[in-house]
Amino acid sequence: MSAPWRTLVAALLMSLPALALDPFEIQVYDGTANAAGEAGLEMHLNYVAKGVRTSPSPELAPDRQAHVTLEPSYGVTPYWELGAYLQGTLLPGGTFDYSGVKLRSKFVTPPEWNEHWRLGINLELSRLPESYDPARWGAEVRPIVGWEDDRFLFALNPSIGMPLTSPASSEGPELEPCAMTKLKLGGVALGLEYYASLGPVKALLPLPLQEHYVFETLDVLAWHGVELNVGLGEGLTDASNRIVLKTVVGYAFGR
Repeated sequence: MSAPWRTLVAALLMSLPALALDPFEIQVYDGTANAAGEAGLEMHLNYVAKGVRTSPSPELAPDRQAHVTLEPSYGVTPYWELGAYLQGTLLPGGTFDYSGVKLRSKFVTPPEWNEHWRLGINLELSRLPESYDPARWGAEVRPIVGWEDDRFLFALNPSIGMPLTSPASSEGPELEPCAMTKLKLGGVALGLEYYASLGPVKALLPLPLQEHYVFETLDVLAWHGVELNVGLGEGLTDASNRIVLKTVVGYAFGR
């Protein structure tokens, strides 16, 4: 990209409302949920190893931020799961910063519905500090489509993010799709995950201002009741962070 175009992109980014891959939960939902009466706990550990160094005030630039999220969950029925996110950030200078809370409600098709297909929807309400989301109040609607057999897993989440306060809310819902594919090899799975932030649904951003990421991932499948997902992500546009590391560690109690 030429120097004048890079300058124009940087100027536009500084004036745009918040738009970003959620650094606290880098995960594609596959249509599964906790069993009825089953509790779960996940920890998300994500690090922006090489990221965007400027952000519109009052947001903090994501470069070299480490993000920590605790996600407790509970299966109310075989098709309804409740959860929450408690978020914190380790800033480059070593300060640990409170980064907000989210509540979610996930509905999925029961396990007996279909041998391979799973459908669902996840609804979220968030309250974040201005330094992580100038709108502070936000919501997300995440449709879920998944397909799985003994060898492969595919999932698609065409998510819609909605800032709930002005002036960001005037732009309307934002399109934030993600998808994944996994190949199971014995006790592990190798995968690719894709995440994007495309801008307001009514007027998508030009490609250089969108965020697009591809993550190469490894999942451990052999540990009963234990979830482990690690990944290395690369940003594909100037608006994206260049290198992001992610880890999800989880345990299902009572499984």
